[in-house]
Amino acid sequence: MAWLVLAGAILAEVVATTALKLSDGFAHKGWALAVVAGYGAAFILLAQALKLQMEMGTAYAVWAGAGTAAIAAIGVLFLGETLTLAKVAGIVLIIGGVLVLNLAGGTH
Repeated sequence: MAWLVLAGAILAEVVATTALKLSDGFAHKGWALAVVAGYGAAFILLAQALKLQMEMGTAYAVWAGAGTAAIAAIGVLFLGETLTLAKVAGIVLIIGGVLVLNLAGGTH
């Protein structure tokens, strides 16, 4: 159950970060509201995942790593950002770090 809650936290964070870009510095109030709601939901869900006995280091690494990889993909696929070899290498390193943390720990 903790992993499902964490997946919700990741989704909320990705939506909020995408809305942050689309808000144009909070000039578009609808997107600004989505930012606040999304980050609020992300932190509440992350807290709930931790309450369900997920290890903090693992939860945060997965949350941040998956969110970073998803945001990078959204930027390239939908927002016209470039994908360089350095960016791909960075994403691979993030995913590798998350895998190492999971192999070393996991949930209680």
